[in-house]
This record gives sequence, structure tokens and C-alpha cells, in this order.
Amino acid sequence: MTFQGLGRLLKQHLIWFIVFPCLGAGAVFYFMRNETSTYKTKATLYTGLTSGYSLRSTQEGFQTDYSGVSNAFDNILTTLNSNQTLYNVGRDLLSQHLQVTKPSPQQLSAASFQQLQKAIPANVRQSLVRGNDLAYTRSRIDSLSRSQTDNPIRKLMQDGSLPYSPDYISKKLKATRRSASDMLDMEYETDDPAIAQQTLDLAIKELNQRYTSLKSGETNPVVEYYEAKTKEAKKQLDNAESKLRAFNVQHNVLNFEDELKTRSTTRDALVTEYSGEVMRNRAAKAAMDALNQRMSQGGNLLKINTALTDKQAELTEAESQLINARTNGQPQAALDRFQAKIDQKSAELKQIAQNYFAADNTAESIPKMRLVNEWLAKVLEFEESGARMDVIKKRLDEYQKESTAFSPLESEQRQLTRDMTVAEKDYLALVQSLNQATTHRQDIAIDGSLSVLDPPVFPFSPQPAKRWLFTAIGAGAGFVIALLLTALRIWADKRINSLEQAEQRVGSSVTAVFPTVKKFAVNSKASRAAVSMFEQLGNAINIEIEQQRVAAHPPVITLFSLRAKQGKTWFAHGLSRLYAESGERVAYLYPRIAQTDSKFEQEGIAFFPYDLHPNFMNVREPEDLLSREESVEMSGFQKIILELPALVGSPIPLHLVNRSAVSLMILTVHTLWGRRDKQLFTLYSKAAKHPVLIALNKVEGGDTDAPTVGDIEQGVVRTKRFAEPNEVVAGAPTGERVFDQQSK
Repeated sequence: MTFQGLGRLLKQHLIWFIVFPCLGAGAVFYFMRNETSTYKTKATLYTGLTSGYSLRSTQEGFQTDYSGVSNAFDNILTTLNSNQTLYNVGRDLLSQHLQVTKPSPQQLSAASFQQLQKAIPANVRQSLVRGNDLAYTRSRIDSLSRSQTDNPIRKLMQDGSLPYSPDYISKKLKATRRSASDMLDMEYETDDPAIAQQTLDLAIKELNQRYTSLKSGETNPVVEYYEAKTKEAKKQLDNAESKLRAFNVQHNVLNFEDELKTRSTTRDALVTEYSGEVMRNRAAKAAMDALNQRMSQGGNLLKINTALTDKQAELTEAESQLINARTNGQPQAALDRFQAKIDQKSAELKQIAQNYFAADNTAESIPKMRLVNEWLAKVLEFEESGARMDVIKKRLDEYQKESTAFSPLESEQRQLTRDMTVAEKDYLALVQSLNQATTHRQDIAIDGSLSVLDPPVFPFSPQPAKRWLFTAIGAGAGFVIALLLTALRIWADKRINSLEQAEQRVGSSVTAVFPTVKKFAVNSKASRAAVSMFEQLGNAINIEIEQQRVAAHPPVITLFSLRAKQGKTWFAHGLSRLYAESGERVAYLYPRIAQTDSKFEQEGIAFFPYDLHPNFMNVREPEDLLSREESVEMSGFQKIILELPALVGSPIPLHLVNRSAVSLMILTVHTLWGRRDKQLFTLYSKAAKHPVLIALNKVEGGDTDAPTVGDIEQGVVRTKRFAEPNEVVAGAPTGERVFDQQSK
């Protein structure tokens, strides 16, 4: 919808936009005639939730949790608006007012004092007050307000119109967070300035007390829980450490991994040493066997040789004993004893060898002495090597046995170590949680309450009257109601009110748009627009006639409307004049209105009234509409303008419509366009084998465009002719026929 269309609609419903705002404003102004003055006091609290410094601020990686801050503000506001908080505020306020014996502007106004005196009888008042003991008064108020029987205190605390009830306080008390800061703004408004200041002050104290109590109450169970869990975790850690310590002491090992590495290195060294000793032993044995073979060839020293062999065995046994003692780590005294025994056996073996040498030391046996010495050296080497091999072999067997036992011991130690590690992690995690909970509790203990930045002050001046504000709101509400009713009416309205609606609902473009012409005049914009539109409409009709391949002569221009009173006669008269002024003879056929109507001719226009007879739908030619007396040959006319009655009350002359060259539907603004109208237009469009033009009549606003006087000089002459009296008088007794824009 365009702005012009909107302005037209508003103009049509202007009375609504005047009456409803006036009614709304008047009603509000009347009902607020007894408005009382109100007083407002404000306070600002500092919470420190976002930028405040606490014990946790020094922790590494500490960051402000803004979602937690928002949640904390919600908790504060919920605590403030809770029913118990508001009840405590009202109870404390009543306790203070019961101590007042006479009205005072700073304590209790005269009106509030009289209201309190009326609500609480004197005997009840005396039972509630005991000196200046506010605690006693509060306890008595608590008892009476929670009593199951009716009493003045209970009624006073439940009456939502008195400043002591939670409902009244919740309506007047407002608290909001100031932007994204740590500040909390609070305000309270009532008709008594003293009550406003006292109530807000009590609300701040009660909020601090309840909020701190709630925060402390929620941290104590957490701290106690973590303390108990930490003690249990410490016991489990000590138990795991004790088991691991006992295992290490029992098996004399600190770390199985290092122990295995050490044992592996030692075993490799022993294997290498054992291999070298085996090679030396086998080499000494081979040398000894070779010398024995050479020495046995003499045969004369067999006896001494036997003794020498026996002594050799004794020496070997003594050396084995010494090596075993050293390996097993025996005391030095035992080692010395074994060493002395070896020295003794060596001396005895040397003595036997000397005897052997002496026995064999002849001139012919000198080479045998060297054999004996060599044999003796190899014997000693062989025996020493064998003794060392036995010791090394024994140590290798012991290492193998110990290594076999190490695998299950290592698994057991790993499990004990893992248990201790898990217990230690659990203990450390619980200790950290305990420290955090303790720090949080300490924060609350140090700075848990809300700091009062701006305390509530006594309001000396009342708030500006709201009567005019609410009056304006009432006027706005009335305007909105008028707007809604207008929109509802427009939505429910089935009439065609503009050019856009006409084209949208009809489904075809409008050929000509005619304004409302009350009286033709040269200086009238509507008159010039109408004349210009007649010219445009005539051009459109001529073009449609010329574009037809087989044109009947004379061409029939049919004017019809779906409903009556659409202006068909006015359009027919205008078109007739238009064609007549161009030098054409025009026949104008229209439904007879009065019995005295008869045919006549004036200024090149022949007027033929016809009757609607029962065979109207079967008429084939325009001449068939006339009676025999009024019948005339239509071939002498250049144009035939046929006006049909409203289709809503008459049949469609199918053959006559087909005979027409062009049809013109007249549609007036504010005409209903319903389902029946749409069906009738569809039926007529199907019946017509030619174009159907649409003319929209009596359009207001900017949908019409009027040319200026200088644009069309010829149009000025025609406008003057249309300005002549719109009546045609027949020379005979036919009477007179008046044509206006709303006729037929």
C-alpha cells in the first residue's frame, strides 16, 4: 500500500483516531484525579564480584568467570526478592514503628501513624512492646503472624496495601545491576518518605545478612567433606608407602630395574672371565700331560713322583679353600690360616721336588730337572685355574637362581609402586580442593558482605506527578486501539478502495481511472482529469476495434456493471458525446426506466430505451432489443453504445455479447467485490470473444492524474461543453433525462 493509499484510509477513519485517544486519555485523567504524592530513595551497593580483590586473585592462572558473576548477581537479586527476606524487612519495619509514640516526619508521618494505630488496637500494641527491646517485639510479631487464628498482626502482614507486607514491599522495591559493573542499584518508592528510607535501609541489612549466611552455609559442608576425604586419602597413602618399604627391606632392593641392570653387567663379566679361565685350564692341562709323558719315560723316580703327586693334591685343596674364603668374605684371620697352610704345602712340595732333583741329578739326568720344574709350574697353573673355574661356576649358578626369582618380585614391586602413586595423586588432588574450599570460605569471612557505596537518604521532595504521563499513555493506547480496529476493518473489508485493490482482485489491469466529478468546470482538476480519461478510454476502444480481423458494422460497444449504481449511464453519455463530436452518428441503447421513455435524437446521438423481456438472454442483434414501433436500421450509425443492466439481477445476453466489438466494465470505488462478483465477471469474460476493458469510477487521491489547462487546449473546449446542464430534453412528450456520475 502506498503512502497516499494509507493517508486515504486514515482520512476515512479519522473519527476513530480522534474519539478513541480522547476516550483513553479522559478515562485515565479521571481515574487518576486522586493521585497521591510518592517519595523515592535510592542506594548503591558494591559487590566486588568482577573486579574485587580476594585471596584467590593471587593464585596462578586466576581468571574472572563472567558467567559465574552473572549467576552471582542473579543469586543476590533472588535472595533480595525472596518472600522470607521481604517478610523480615516488613517485620523489622513494623517493630521499629511500634516503638514510635507520636508521628514525626523523620520517623513516621501522621497519616501512616494513624493508619498503624487503626490497624493495631492499643491493648495488642502494649503486649508487643517491652521497653526498647526490638528482639522481643520481633519474636512476638513472628509468633502472631504465623498463628493459625486471626489477629491484627497477621492481617497487617498479609494486607498487600500496607507497607509491612511482603507483597507491598516486592512491588515497590527494585534492584538492578548497573551495566557490566560491580554496582547494584536499589530504589524504593512509597507515599511516606520516612518509610521509604527505613525500608530500603532494612532491605540492605537483611540482604547482607542472608546472602553472607547462605554463602557461609554452603562452604562449610564442602570444607568438612574435603577434610574427611583428605584424612582417608592420607591413611591410604601411608599404608601404600609402608607396604612398599617393607617389601624393599625384605628383599634388600631399592629398585629392581637398576638391580637387574647391575646383575646383567656382573653376569656378563663372570661369563667372560669363566671363558678365559677355561681356556687357560685346558692349556695348562695339555702342557702338563705332555710333560708327564716325557717324565714317565725314566721309570726310576716313581716313588718320589707318587709322593710329589699326593703333595700336589693337598696344595690344590688348600688353594681352593683360600679362594672360597675370599669369595665368601671370611675374616682376615681365616684367610691368614689358609694362606699359612698353602705356604706349608708349597714348602713340602719344594722339598720333595728337591729330593727328586737330588735323586735324579746325575751327570746323565740334568735335562730332567728342567722337565720337573716345567711340569711343576704347569701343575700349579692347572690346579689354580680349576679352582677359579669352580668358584666362578658356582657364582654363575647363584646369579641364575636369583635372576629367576626377580621376575615375580619386580611385578609385585611395580604394583606396590603404582598403588602408592595413585594414592599420592588422590591425596594431592583432595588437598588442592580442600585449599580452594578453605580459601573460598576465608574470602567470604573476610569480605562476604556487600559494601554500601551510597546509603539511602531521606527524600524531601516527592516524585513528579504521573497523571499526565499516564494520560498520554492512555491516549496512545486509544490510538493503538483505533489503529487495530482500522486494520481489522481493512482486513475484513471486501470492497475495492483503490486502484491497486481493483487490479489485484479483478485480475486485470484498469484501462481508465475517473475521479469524482461533482460539477464540470474549466478550473476543476477533477473535470480536466475526467475529460482526459474519456479521451484515453476512447482511444483504447478504437484501438481494440481496429485490431479485430473481422469487424461487424457498426461496432457495438457494450457497457456493463456487476452491481447497480456504478455510473454506466454517465460513461455512456460521455462516450456518446465524444464520438458525436468527432462527426459520427451514435446509437445509444439503454434499459427503459419509466414507461414514458421513448427514443429521440440530439446532437448526433440517437437514444433508444429498451425493455427487459424474458427472451433477453437470447437476443442476437441490437435491433432485437427494440419494439416493432421503435425498430430502426442500425446500419446507418457508426457506433452503437449498448448499456446492459446490472448483471447481478439480469441474465447475460450471450449472443449480443459475442456480437459486441468491445466491452467496458464500470466499477466504482467502495463497491463490494465478493465471490459472486468474481464469478459473474469470469462468466462474462468467457462469453465475450473480445477484450473486456475496465473503467474505475470515483477514485480519490493520487490514483488520478489531471492535465493542466495549458496541456490540452482542445480539452478546455470539451470541458466547457461538459459543463453545460446534464439534461437532455426530447422535443416530444418524452420528458427529460438527467445523467450524473452515479446513475445506473
